[in-house]
Amino acid sequence: MQKITGGVTAPKGFLAGGLHCGVRASQSKKDLAMIYSQIPCTAAAVYTQNKVYGAPITVTRNNIANGMAQAMICNSGNANTCNADGVEKAEAMCQMTAAALGLSPEDIIIASTGVIGAVLPLAPIEKGIQALAPQLTAEGGVFAAEAIMTTDTEAKEEAYTIEIGGKPVTIGAMAKGSGMIHPNMATMLGFLTTDAAISAPMLKKALKLAVDDTFNMVSVDGDTSTNDMVSIMANGMAGNPLITSEGADFTAFLAVIKEICTSMAKKIAGDGEGATKLLECTVSGAPSIPLAKAIAKSIITSSLTKAAMFGADANWGRILCAIGYTAGDFKIDTISVDISSPKGTIHVCENGAGIAFDEGLAKGILLEKEIHIQVELNQGEGTATAWGCDLTYDYVKINGDYRT
Repeated sequence: MQKITGGVTAPKGFLAGGLHCGVRASQSKKDLAMIYSQIPCTAAAVYTQNKVYGAPITVTRNNIANGMAQAMICNSGNANTCNADGVEKAEAMCQMTAAALGLSPEDIIIASTGVIGAVLPLAPIEKGIQALAPQLTAEGGVFAAEAIMTTDTEAKEEAYTIEIGGKPVTIGAMAKGSGMIHPNMATMLGFLTTDAAISAPMLKKALKLAVDDTFNMVSVDGDTSTNDMVSIMANGMAGNPLITSEGADFTAFLAVIKEICTSMAKKIAGDGEGATKLLECTVSGAPSIPLAKAIAKSIITSSLTKAAMFGADANWGRILCAIGYTAGDFKIDTISVDISSPKGTIHVCENGAGIAFDEGLAKGILLEKEIHIQVELNQGEGTATAWGCDLTYDYVKINGDYRT
C-alpha cells in the first residue's frame, strides 16, 4: 500500500466541502461538513457504547440498516444529544441534505458533535446546506475535515492506495477528536470513503475488525462520548472484482483500512486536549489478546501515568499500578517495562520489581513528543497496542469552561 496526499475525496467519485453556517458563534470556524458520492455506496458504521447517545446515531442506524448510503452531513458546535426533538431535527437535516443533492433522506449518514443538551438550531443548518451542496469539489476534503473540528488543534485526514484484484483502490479518511475520548468508541468521529467494490456485509466486517484494533484502543481522558461514530462508504468505482467473502482481496482491503485507522487514531491521541505528548503502549507476552488490550488501555488511561509523562518523570510504579488493577488472570512477577523515545530506551522494571537506572537519561527520553511504553508479561503470545496522551494543566483549563 502507498500513502498519498488527500482525504475523503481521494477515492474516485467523492466530493466534499465545509463552511461556517452559524451553529458555532465564531465565524472563523467552519461548522458544517458534507461528503457526496456520485453514485450509491455500500455503507457501514460503528457507534459509541455509551447508553446516552446522540440523535444522529439513531437516525444513521436506521438509514444505513440496508447497507447503503450516498452522502454524509455533519455539524460541529452542537451534539444534538439529550434533546426531546433531537431525532426530529436529525431527520430534518437528512431531508434538507437529500433535497439539496437530489437523493432520498435514507441515503444520508448524519453526525453531530459539540455541546451536549443544547437545542440544535435548524435555520442556520438549512441555509448552510443549501449553500454547501453546490460548492462540493474533489478538492474539498480538507474543508470538510476542518468543519468537524471542536477542540481539535488541527484537521485530521489521510489517504492510501493499494492494488486489489489488479485494480488500484483508494481509501480516504477524516476524523475529529480531542477530548471525551476513551476506548470503545471515543467525542470522536471518523468518516472513511473508498472506491473499492465490496459488499455491505464484508464492508461492515472490515470496519469492525479495524476499529477494534485502532480507534477502540485510544484514550485521552477516560470519558466515553455520546456521539462517537466511524462510518465508511464504498462506491465501487475502482472497478475491482466485488469482494463478497474472505480471501486475498478482503485481506488486502482490511490491511489498508487498519493502516488508515491506526494513523487517524494516533493523530487523535496526539491531539488530545491540552496534550504535549503522544503516548503509545505496547503489551506483549500476555496470556491472550483481549488481556493484552485491557492492560494497554489501563496504562494509557491512568491519570497518574499520564501526569508523570507530562512531567517527564519515569515513575514506572504508576505503570505497574495500572497493570495491577486490570481485570484478568495474570502474574506480576514476570513483568518487565521499558520506556523509549527517539532519544533512546530505558529499562525500568524487571520481574515486577524496580531496577537501577539513570534518572537523567530517563528525563531526556521523556522530554520528547512521542513516548513508547513497552510492557512484556512473558506469559503467552497476546500482543496489543493502545494510544493516549499526557495529562496537562491545559486539559483542565479547556474543560473548565467548555460550554461557556
